[in-house]
Amino acid sequence: MDAEEREIYYYLKAWKHVFVSAREICRRAGGKHRFRHDPEWAKPALARMVERGILEMDAAGHYRIRPPDKKFKGPKRWVSPHIARILKESGKDFSDVIADDEDLDRYYDSL
Repeated sequence: MDAEEREIYYYLKAWKHVFVSAREICRRAGGKHRFRHDPEWAKPALARMVERGILEMDAAGHYRIRPPDKKFKGPKRWVSPHIARILKESGKDFSDVIADDEDLDRYYDSL
């Protein structure tokens, strides 16, 4: 992803599963100075991201981050960080079970 796409991605990541209008993305994702200079700056990047499968668009022209495929297994988390700490201290390898939020970011970077 380039810089514009990354700004849009991190803005929409905060909205999770809510569709957001292109105008709102242009206004909020890049800051007010960028919006004043070019009010339509995000629209080409949004089209590229939809084409690559990072975003999806509804019938009204609003965008959201496309949910990962069923085959993508997102990060698994423990109920409590105390349990994770105890299991790490046990000396066994739980690296395939304990994951961080960067797994999902790496998934969308690979698209």
